Amino acid sequence: MIKISSLSRHYAEFKAVDDVSFDIQAGEVVGLLGHNGAGKTTIMKMMTGFLEPTDGMIRVDELEMGKDTRKIQKRIGYLPENCPVWPEMTVIDYLMYQAELHGVAAGDQQTAVARAIRRTALKEKAGATIQTLSRGYRQRVGVAQAILHDPDIIILDEPTNGLDPTQISQMRNLIRELAESATVILSTHILQEVQAVCSRVLIMRSGKLVVNARLGDLQLGQRLLLSIDNDSAVPYLRGIDGVRSVEECDSQDNHSAYLLEADADLAPDIAAAVIAAGDQLFGLQPEVRNLETVFAEVNTQVNEPTGKEAE
Repeated sequence: MIKISSLSRHYAEFKAVDDVSFDIQAGEVVGLLGHNGAGKTTIMKMMTGFLEPTDGMIRVDELEMGKDTRKIQKRIGYLPENCPVWPEMTVIDYLMYQAELHGVAAGDQQTAVARAIRRTALKEKAGATIQTLSRGYRQRVGVAQAILHDPDIIILDEPTNGLDPTQISQMRNLIRELAESATVILSTHILQEVQAVCSRVLIMRSGKLVVNARLGDLQLGQRLLLSIDNDSAVPYLRGIDGVRSVEECDSQDNHSAYLLEADADLAPDIAAAVIAAGDQLFGLQPEVRNLETVFAEVNTQVNEPTGKEAE
């Protein structure tokens, strides 16, 4: 559905986004992850047509940004990091105004606003002025304006920024609900948000895309977790051809456990070696890492940036 090809945005000599390419399929929930200043917001502004690329192409199905910008924008719901709202307006008046701006037909605006209020659980605050709302409710108003025109692409820039734990949980549930009927692209620097709601991860670093992978694949490391009944198996495990290292780790269900740095296709050879040694095999599977570990590895593998970073 969405194809980004060789996308760049430069400010003089500074490369805010540098030759980035990726595809997003219909119905995916994709996390755009990176430190503050990695280029996430710049990409989102280009994807929504609010910032012109220096180079590259953005396509949505057969439409091309620049040639068909307005047609693409009609298909996108966008929550910027700091959603512009009119604090003196009530929630319902603001959403009615936004429905008009989004091009919702006059006869359909009340229905569209009522549906958005219901989906974002804003009914009890519909008559309240926006300036009286908590940060969490203001974020809900921002999401509501983004879905008024029933878009099939929803782009959320730091949607949980500044929310308390309860509000974060509510926002996660809302994102999951939105993903049932739309493609969702979520920008954040909070790893738990990606792990909680996304199926695929794009990691940005200093304007470059350094990781593009499904979440499950990304969390599978290059190590195998072995559980056996021998607490002194390190010597023979190290002797298995293809095993690069062996590390003892915390016991698994009262069994001795080891982390072996080895390719997954070496598992049959490892199992055979365990059986040949007379040990009982209780488990052998790839190590599943949390996203914090993966993100730390990415940051150590990529050279530290120099100069100013993009926002």
